[in-house]
Amino acid sequence: MDRDLELRHLRYFVAVAEELHFGRAAQRLHLAQPPLSQQIRKLEEILGYPLFLRTSRAVRLTAAGEIFLERARRTLRNVHEDIEEARSIGRGDEGSLRVGFIGSGMLTALPAMLGRYRQLYPRVQLLLSESYTAGIAAALTRGALDAGFLRDGGPIEGLHTEPLFTEPFVAVLPSTHRLAGKATISPADLRDEPFVYFTPSAGRRAYEKPLSIFEAHGFRPNVVQEAPQWLTILRLVGAGLGVSVGPACTRQLALPNIACPGLRGARVTSDIELAYRTGEDRPVVATFAQVARSSFAAETKPHPTKRKTA
Repeated sequence: MDRDLELRHLRYFVAVAEELHFGRAAQRLHLAQPPLSQQIRKLEEILGYPLFLRTSRAVRLTAAGEIFLERARRTLRNVHEDIEEARSIGRGDEGSLRVGFIGSGMLTALPAMLGRYRQLYPRVQLLLSESYTAGIAAALTRGALDAGFLRDGGPIEGLHTEPLFTEPFVAVLPSTHRLAGKATISPADLRDEPFVYFTPSAGRRAYEKPLSIFEAHGFRPNVVQEAPQWLTILRLVGAGLGVSVGPACTRQLALPNIACPGLRGARVTSDIELAYRTGEDRPVVATFAQVARSSFAAETKPHPTKRKTA
């Protein structure tokens, strides 16, 4: 018999219990009074006990009715909250999101984008972790991350990748270097220089892409020192251990003993890419991707120049 109990029975009961008048409760529910009375009697049959004491003058709750009113309100409230939570998750407004990012991404629009996402979706638990491109791609593939930001990851089997931001490569020189004062240099100028560079395990394509700039001039840089992070590379270059090459965003670190001239004629550029698993259809990932696209697009739009007044 309990299987016949429906949420509408609870809504009808709560309305009558709060109004203590079948006519007013029927108006509140936009029902005729006879069907309402019939449904309340059915509910009492399901429970096996009367919920109301009915007289010609008044309607009162029984002891069982008073207890059941509290339970019915709680049940309806819980159902409403569960429905709203499911809707919120369906819209991508709630849930958890594990996002990996490469360190150099912190020198682009990425931090502002993450801040904007948290403001727009405060009920999503955003879990961030920093790694290399190769590590982020591997974590995405095995399901340990939901989305990631790569540096020159390129096409990766099982992952959807899309470029969000493109920037040129620049030379990274100690401020005491003979070419440090120039705005641009030729990649060929660094033919005989020792290089400080990151490890190939960080990502094969990301490793090879900037080196191809020098291979186009007939040589492959001599890497004498590897380092795990860009800040470490810059500090070692500033200390005179060698030169390097990196994305233009590294200029933002602005170390006093570093110069970053452009590489004249270099056609290779560096891409920050958004990545997630192929076939990913969860709304929380879709909304995150939308915020990432719009944030980076707004950052890369040219700012209007102010007209000079006569």
